[in-house]
Amino acid sequence: MFKTKGGFQLTLQTLSLVVGFMAWSIISPLMPYISQDINMSAGQLSIIVAIPVILGSILRVPFGYLTNVIGAKWVFFCSFIILLFPIYFLSQAQSPGMLMASGFFLGVGGAIFSVGVTSVPKYFAKEKVGLANGIYGMGNIGTAVSSFLAPPIAGIIGWQTTVRSYLIFIALFAILMFFLGDGNEKKVKVPLVSQMKDLFANYKTYYLSLWYFITFGAFVAFGLFLPNYLVEQFGIDKVDAGIRSGVFIALATFLRPLGGIIGDKFNAVKALMVDFVFLIAGAVILGLSSHIALFTIGCLLISICAGLGNGLIFKLVPSYFTGTAGSANGVVSMMGGLGGFFPPLVITYVTGLTGSSHLAFILLAVFGVIAFVTMLHLYKKEYATAK
Repeated sequence: MFKTKGGFQLTLQTLSLVVGFMAWSIISPLMPYISQDINMSAGQLSIIVAIPVILGSILRVPFGYLTNVIGAKWVFFCSFIILLFPIYFLSQAQSPGMLMASGFFLGVGGAIFSVGVTSVPKYFAKEKVGLANGIYGMGNIGTAVSSFLAPPIAGIIGWQTTVRSYLIFIALFAILMFFLGDGNEKKVKVPLVSQMKDLFANYKTYYLSLWYFITFGAFVAFGLFLPNYLVEQFGIDKVDAGIRSGVFIALATFLRPLGGIIGDKFNAVKALMVDFVFLIAGAVILGLSSHIALFTIGCLLISICAGLGNGLIFKLVPSYFTGTAGSANGVVSMMGGLGGFFPPLVITYVTGLTGSSHLAFILLAVFGVIAFVTMLHLYKKEYATAK
């Protein structure tokens, strides 16, 4: 039956992730338009932009677990039905409070990431899991779709109607998942409490969570704050800012499968160490320069490293946590999501305190150095064990 074919499920789940991420990220590219209609402070704006990340991160653990219990079909289907409500309420928002409430529940769109990374490996041989998860991770392109298309469409039909148009895509994919999702997916029933005990007793859980906190956190955070940041700091046109942000997101997204392929072919931890050297360099460039050209170079470097790093990390998760992959995927991807929540708030706070955002980017470099040290430790420990 075609529903149980790996290629078919990978395609369906990847496209579902695209739609989920479109909904999850809709507020940020439209913020230059929303802020013209709804009065809000700089602090409120940064919270509204970042708030979808909270639920989008926390729910990744139960979503990963539920995928193993009831299957990806039903987790995706229920998520899309739930998403219809915050999308509609967002289109009716008239105050910062309504924006925050709608944005909070939009987090469901980001949480579905852990559904596919738990489900997809079941359909593929071990040596192809890195590539398969990398392709699924390309569903992150949904963020770029919103960045590219939402601002120009909002300029024509208004931001409220633009938001309402998302209801069509979400309803469509709820229907597709209901009829085409695999109801016979392999189930793995291990008590959640015992899974968590095993996970938190393993040092690799903390290391991988830190690494993904940085790589996926950078991907999410830059996607969230770049549109408004480029308009405010460099005076760039709203549509142009959306396109530039979309390029950052698209580059990271399309490089993710390459990270998975590199992880399949070579030692993924070694590759990550090289990746982080360049990520740290990109963060230092952003921390030391205010010129748009250097800012662009730094952003592109971080985009490349974040994309490759995301793919490499999710090659490692299934190989290190075979029996508890669903919960491990949930915990690591939750930390990645939370990594996207804090930077916009830190940038706003640091800018208000010092008049510049440079220190915030230097902090990213510091976190990168810490992560590099942990990679060195894991590599030496694993290599010594292997010998």
